Amino acid sequence: MRNATRRPPHASLRRRAVTQPPAPPAGYATWLAALKTRIREARLHAALAVNSELIGLYWQIGRDIRERQAVHGWGAKVVDRLAADLRAEFPDSRGFSSANLRYMRAFAVAWPDPAILQRVVGKLPWGQNITLLAVKDPAVRLWYAEAALEHGWSRPVLATQAHARQGKALTNFARVLPPEASDLAQQVLKDPHQFDFLTLRQAAHERDVERALIARVKDLLLEFGKGFSFIVSQHHLEVGGQDFYVDLLFYHRKLRCLIAVDLKTGPFQPEHAGKMNFYLAARDDRDRELGDNPSIGLILCRERNRGVVEYALRGVDTPIGVARYGLMLADALPAQLAEALPSPQELEPGMLLDAGGDDA
Repeated sequence: MRNATRRPPHASLRRRAVTQPPAPPAGYATWLAALKTRIREARLHAALAVNSELIGLYWQIGRDIRERQAVHGWGAKVVDRLAADLRAEFPDSRGFSSANLRYMRAFAVAWPDPAILQRVVGKLPWGQNITLLAVKDPAVRLWYAEAALEHGWSRPVLATQAHARQGKALTNFARVLPPEASDLAQQVLKDPHQFDFLTLRQAAHERDVERALIARVKDLLLEFGKGFSFIVSQHHLEVGGQDFYVDLLFYHRKLRCLIAVDLKTGPFQPEHAGKMNFYLAARDDRDRELGDNPSIGLILCRERNRGVVEYALRGVDTPIGVARYGLMLADALPAQLAEALPSPQELEPGMLLDAGGDDA
């Protein structure tokens, strides 16, 4: 038998030495980070510029349609003909439907001043601008547009009638805070708060609502408004050897104070004001930072009676507001959808966070 000779391993099977990339030169990491930031900013500016040009074009088309109808007596049917002609010329564009052309005309009517177009609404996406057309009062519409630009409000947020809710919480601020502080604090709180980004059952407890809000803290802050920063849930207070907990704790930059939030799943009761007064007194006495204004309490409940709230706050010297909040109730959904939702016992923080929430 002929002796077998070992063949050399195939070249592709040879182990190749792993070479490490050379170390970057001094200052490279800092330069790379700055370069990434510039690229992101350039992309953002380019996107904003494209959006601004598009909104400006839509405004001009809408203005032209309106002027020709008013001056030359063109009828409403010209919009349908224009839509057909533009779609034939630009088949890849979806923005020239008859409905969208009518939105363009309404847009030009709603914002006749080109300065507002350049300063505010030209910077908003077209979808937000369409939503704003439902607001008939020009001053209120401008308020929404500026708020959407400043806070990044989406179309669903714009549809929640935030203007009508702003500053509507029942408070004792005018009596217990200086005038310059009470006016701002009053405007910060709204009533009711819309937590319809949550879907819970009617039987959900306060802790269930709190956990769900923490899991959607970005939506929560968006609903509360600009200036709110989330600090912690279940803020611990120890008084006389006993433990007490504030449901949610925020800091407001403009007010320069902490805002303690107590969640209630039922109607407001007078004892809720006494409990919040205790929280605020203990917190400010023990933990108030130098330069902070007195803490403010916000009691969020499903229902409240104006008379009961006013009497409950009359003898309280700490600043407290009472407002309602609304949820999307699973009990009102079709049975097949409601059955897919977790029960209050299943609403554990880990489950909510795994479902795509934000860890606070």
